[in-house]
Amino acid sequence: MDWSTGFAGLLVGTIVGITGVGGGALMTPILVLVFGVSPQTAVGTDLLYASITKMFGTVVHHNHGTVDWGVVKRLALGSLPAAALTLVWMNLTQTHQIKSGFIITSVGIALMITALGMLGKDWLHAMGRKLRVGDVEKFKSAQPVLTVLAGALLGVLVTLTSIGAGALGTVMLVYLYPLRLNASKLVGTDLAHAIPLALIAGLGHLSLGNVNYSLLFNLLAGSIPGILLGSLISTRAPMTVIRYAIALVLGAVSIKMLSL
Repeated sequence: MDWSTGFAGLLVGTIVGITGVGGGALMTPILVLVFGVSPQTAVGTDLLYASITKMFGTVVHHNHGTVDWGVVKRLALGSLPAAALTLVWMNLTQTHQIKSGFIITSVGIALMITALGMLGKDWLHAMGRKLRVGDVEKFKSAQPVLTVLAGALLGVLVTLTSIGAGALGTVMLVYLYPLRLNASKLVGTDLAHAIPLALIAGLGHLSLGNVNYSLLFNLLAGSIPGILLGSLISTRAPMTVIRYAIALVLGAVSIKMLSL
């Protein structure tokens, strides 16, 4: 076992356990910038790693009734076809082999969008709540279509970069469902949707040869205890401070990725 990548898995797993977000947004840049993993392999390996680790959290949330499966289905209607079409495009254009610069740029852009979304999460929630209360019928009638479109955007973004299923997904949901999803349901619903999306995208990258099995094992060995540790810490953690800190780190990493 490579203890350095195992520690990276432990670190990211702990952060995900505390906040429920940040897995792909943190792991992919770490693999590229710290361990020198090729961008396409980092994305493919991280996707399978995420799909496995998030199963543990989803089982817990399902048992506690904090997964809104109706919202999950709406997101999946957009994200899964979008992920499949993105994989077909990557295969046809050989993006996974010869355009690493494109993937790095995509990761950098995804990180910046995620950072801005995390910083503006409270504002978006307040805006969504105001619209939901002010024009109930119009807002509720638009929810299904907007949720499918949000899922489609996540499908493309996650397949290209492995980033967005957690952090950006929750930001979208706090705006679209400001009353229906409380904090626990927000995390549980986002985790449940992330599993099939990351699994399909990860298996697609596996078929393209973009998964490192030994790296995947090392990350899992560290991340599973990390998620358990983070879950224990989460009840006492200052969530707003942690979210802003992660957003600032992601913004700095985004600038670094875009300058490569």
